[in-house]
Amino acid sequence: MLFRTHLVFAIFFILLFISFVDSKFWFIILALIGFIVPDLDSKDSKFGRNLFFRPAQFFFKHRGFIHSLTFGFLISLVLSIVFPVFGLGFFVGFSSHIFSDSFTKEGIMPFWPFKKRSQGFVETGSFIESIIFYSLVFVDTLIFVLLFIKSF
Repeated sequence: MLFRTHLVFAIFFILLFISFVDSKFWFIILALIGFIVPDLDSKDSKFGRNLFFRPAQFFFKHRGFIHSLTFGFLISLVLSIVFPVFGLGFFVGFSSHIFSDSFTKEGIMPFWPFKKRSQGFVETGSFIESIIFYSLVFVDTLIFVLLFIKSF
């Protein structure tokens, strides 16, 4: 999926979980970092184009280990041990990316090293992805407004 679609998926999950966390600032920041991480192994991604991430691209195949819940769980576990407030936010953002990519034709291997792929019907950059994107923008806006009204 495109960066923008991953972003609205991440916002959707952030909005679903935000009421249940104490440190909302760190939750949002780590979720936003988390949704970017899976594509750092691709030189074609928005952040993966940066030369800093080329070593990861050399060692990891795109949509392999870094694109799995296994990786997300391990990083979240380490974060939770070192900085307990960071773990959940990272996992929510990371998982939103993995979840959305499971709907693409390319699919993912969610439980790496097991080779079983989770694939869908959405072609990256297609009209169907655009429909998903605009639908999520609408839903995100609706949830945001409802949360805002509820806070008063």
